[in-house]
Amino acid sequence: MTPVPTFDETFYADPYPTYARLRADGGVHHVSTPDGSKAWLVTRHADVRACLADPRLSLNRANAGDGYRGFALPPALDANLLNLDPPDHTRLRALIAREFTPARVEAMAPAITSAAAELLDACPTGEPVDLIAAFAAPLPLRVIGDLLGVPRRDRARFREWTRTLLTPSPGQPPTAARDAVAGMHGYLVDLIAAKRAAPEDDLLSALIAARDDDDRLSEAELVSMAFLTLWAGYENLVNLIGNGMRALLTHDQPVTDLPTAVEELTRYDQPLQFAIRRFPVCDIEVGGVAVPAGETVLLGIASANHDETVFAEPEALRLDRDPNPHLSYGHGVHRSFGSRLSQVEAAIAVAALLERGCALAVPAGDLRALPSFRNRGLVELPVTLG
Repeated sequence: MTPVPTFDETFYADPYPTYARLRADGGVHHVSTPDGSKAWLVTRHADVRACLADPRLSLNRANAGDGYRGFALPPALDANLLNLDPPDHTRLRALIAREFTPARVEAMAPAITSAAAELLDACPTGEPVDLIAAFAAPLPLRVIGDLLGVPRRDRARFREWTRTLLTPSPGQPPTAARDAVAGMHGYLVDLIAAKRAAPEDDLLSALIAARDDDDRLSEAELVSMAFLTLWAGYENLVNLIGNGMRALLTHDQPVTDLPTAVEELTRYDQPLQFAIRRFPVCDIEVGGVAVPAGETVLLGIASANHDETVFAEPEALRLDRDPNPHLSYGHGVHRSFGSRLSQVEAAIAVAALLERGCALAVPAGDLRALPSFRNRGLVELPVTLG
């Protein structure tokens, strides 16, 4: 029997050996997370994929048992796709999909390309620069800010709020997370009011106007949607760019097909380790293991992406890997609606850095991982740009 995993600094630095041991020993394990919560961790690709599409696994916290101690948002921020099941999820996603279209994403590509070039032009050449602070963080913030219509003068505040929520510092006061949520909520309420009074050519203005016959997004749904877009669309891209460039800079492989390479970078070092928690609405069986109703289930996306029964040499970076059935964007009705924007933005970022020329400025072993159980990324990525 595999020992119960310890989620500590060793795991943060490299979680994949732990995932491999867990997959080898049954795939589904009862674990304690760093905050002391109990959860069923699903690690094999087939089981994770099946669970992602299983309607018996609810996203709604109303179906959680008494033991759940996850991050709680106020009701005004919780009316989003990550806490809803069909038919509420279906209705909300349909309204959002009317405006957050592939055409809107593709139309953003020139602005993303221009922003990437501007950020790199501002970086020094021939001397170390932190790629996270100078490029990987400000680029997604600008993209999401442009998408929603957040004034540039206000965007730095969102960086601080998300860092407080997702990667808290050891000395952070216990009220910091609550204050960050309150700050984001208050700002978004004011922003929506401003867009309602004076609509602009942005997604938030379009969502305010979106309707399906007599149906439209409520105020809480608008605020929650904006919150989810800023939070998920920003932090995941920061870590995808950082993790992806670390992989490229530590492997001597040419990029011959950029979209295929980006898919492999996404699989190889997935920023979000687990899908959003789920709660069985009845007693179920996962991978031959009985999971009682109401308990917390964590679907190990990063582990599934390294399943040796699906991916040949999963620990190897293969930039020409095809097919590549990774689960980084989910599966089924809850597949990420922002997946296309993530792919476009990551491809533009990687292309800009490859064109500019980039080399690690420190030994790879000196790079520090974020001290986070759920989000895999780098504290810094010192590089030298050409």
